Amino acid sequence: QKMPPSLPATINIREPRWDQSTFQGRAKHFFMVTDPRNLLLSGATLEEARRVVEDYRAGTVPPGLTEDQLWRAKYIYDSAFHPDTGEKMLLVGRMSAQVPMNMTITGCMLTFYRTTPAVLFWQWVNQSFNAIVNYTNRSGDAPITPSQLGTAYVSATTGAVVTALGLKSLTKHLPAIIGRYVPFAAVAAANCINIPLMRQRELKLGIPVTDENGNRLGESTAAAQKAIFQVVVSRIGMAAPAMAIPPVIMNALEKRAFLKRYPYLNAPLQVGLVGLCLVFATPLCCALFPQKSSMPVSRLEPEVQARIWEKDPRLETVYFNKGL
Repeated sequence: QKMPPSLPATINIREPRWDQSTFQGRAKHFFMVTDPRNLLLSGATLEEARRVVEDYRAGTVPPGLTEDQLWRAKYIYDSAFHPDTGEKMLLVGRMSAQVPMNMTITGCMLTFYRTTPAVLFWQWVNQSFNAIVNYTNRSGDAPITPSQLGTAYVSATTGAVVTALGLKSLTKHLPAIIGRYVPFAAVAAANCINIPLMRQRELKLGIPVTDENGNRLGESTAAAQKAIFQVVVSRIGMAAPAMAIPPVIMNALEKRAFLKRYPYLNAPLQVGLVGLCLVFATPLCCALFPQKSSMPVSRLEPEVQARIWEKDPRLETVYFNKGL
């Protein structure tokens, strides 16, 4: 029996497996990244994946390792360890926790939208979860100070609650279906506040920009603005189907005898519908923009432009990690 040929040490596992310049490639990548099953993996499995990835990057290929196994290890590794700092991420903040967590929170926001305490409670839970996710998936190695974290968290929660309660009182006299869209408006408003605040350090100091080979060229606040804008759009897009489609279905179902007879099925049904939307919306909206985003050097701040062109006058495009 012949040993399978050993893998070449030239596969670039720093990059995703699929071509990230196409939407389809990015979508395949994020379906892997957001796979909720990754949450069930044991610590030993994660450490094993880390060992395979780090050995491979260092040029050591374990005999008998197949390309599929290598990629599987890379995606397990990426699901649990921060790309820039390498530290193990909080379970709740990982991308693979997005679907189960959002499904539960969004389902409850859509179910319990009629009373003020319920609106307050679920918007608060949602923003607490968002704060953890934004902190866990921050771009670059920039640490967020506890006071910045606190400010962003309080502002986003206030923004969401004010929007939700304000719209709730406005929609009192409108058809019931419109009231069901209040949670979505509140979440969209909160995202516009939460993400820029959570990443304000990047807006002040800039995020690392690199050439196409990953060599760091400096920090740019223009790149940070573009990165944060793209993330806000993706996050609102992610929430949209889950908060737009179930209300229509539930509105129709609640008029039927079935739900009137079994009202306790309301919340589980709502959560299930939201989950169904999120399983697709989460990876597809993450894939809207390339993770390794780019912009022309000419769009950067003048002093950053000058520094880059001093090093390499021919360079036209810089790249940066947009965060999630």
